Amino acid sequence: MTTFHRGRRLRATPELRSLVRETPPLLVEDCIMPYFVVETDDKGFRKEIGSMPGQFQLSLAELEKQVEKAVDTGLKSVILFGIPELKDEYASGAYAEDGIVQEAVRLLKHRWPKLYVITDVCLCEYMSHGHCGVLMPSGEVNNDATLPLLAKTAVSHAAAGADMVAPSDMMDGRVAAIREALDEGDLTATPIMSYAVKYASAYYGPFREAAESAPACGDRKSYQMDPANAREALLEAFADLEEGADALIVKPAGPYSDIIRTVRDNTSVPLCAYQVSGEYAMIRAAGLNGWIDERAVMLESLTGLKRAGADMIITYFTETILREGLAR
Repeated sequence: MTTFHRGRRLRATPELRSLVRETPPLLVEDCIMPYFVVETDDKGFRKEIGSMPGQFQLSLAELEKQVEKAVDTGLKSVILFGIPELKDEYASGAYAEDGIVQEAVRLLKHRWPKLYVITDVCLCEYMSHGHCGVLMPSGEVNNDATLPLLAKTAVSHAAAGADMVAPSDMMDGRVAAIREALDEGDLTATPIMSYAVKYASAYYGPFREAAESAPACGDRKSYQMDPANAREALLEAFADLEEGADALIVKPAGPYSDIIRTVRDNTSVPLCAYQVSGEYAMIRAAGLNGWIDERAVMLESLTGLKRAGADMIITYFTETILREGLAR
């Protein structure tokens, strides 16, 4: 009699499949919801993002309403992106004491002290030219001149009450600059979750509409990573850890699950996968058109990120997951 592997024995019933499942189920605590908050005098400002159906630019008042609904369904963590009323060549709105992110942090922490508030630390939304740093006359980003501005931004977020800062600019040395500034500002307890492994990805298109941060000239390939590179991911991750990062982000997520696994296997700190705007937009659009089972594909995509090694996931599906009770 021929002997062969009978894998179906362990797939026979839902109960058995659950018993032998390798990847833990998605938890409420795993999911971080991004919000885009706009500096505006219109308290009722609420604008749907055309390339991200179901996601909005929100005034402070509308942000409070949106977060209130999500908190009622179990929201634990958010990450904030600010859109200032005015932009300039030194991103002054990014580190202003009354900047839009700073005001949003104060609002959320006052209403929900236990809500974990993370802030994206970057300058692109605040720069008149849309790049993530100070430009030289040549049009190149001046790495070292940008570091003090990023440090000031992180300190201003933490001083406003942010629980964690997440630098996403990809300037060399920014984690060290931010860590030093936080420590000098008596904010030693504030952790840094670095976008350590951030690729120059075409998947960011919808985000640039949402955050109004598309560069006015050139691109970001001189400071974000080449999508063809894998070994470089560890160089960036190790550098940020050495400079003082407490947690790491890989961005984008789905197309870079191999990178998530590589970083997971070579580091011990908490690892976050950012399921970016383009990933959300494709799943959402296909679902709205009836081409896929949106709910099933969404859950499968997030399970894949956990299987790859992500401890946390920044995803625009967080509110949906909570509202529909899809996480434990």
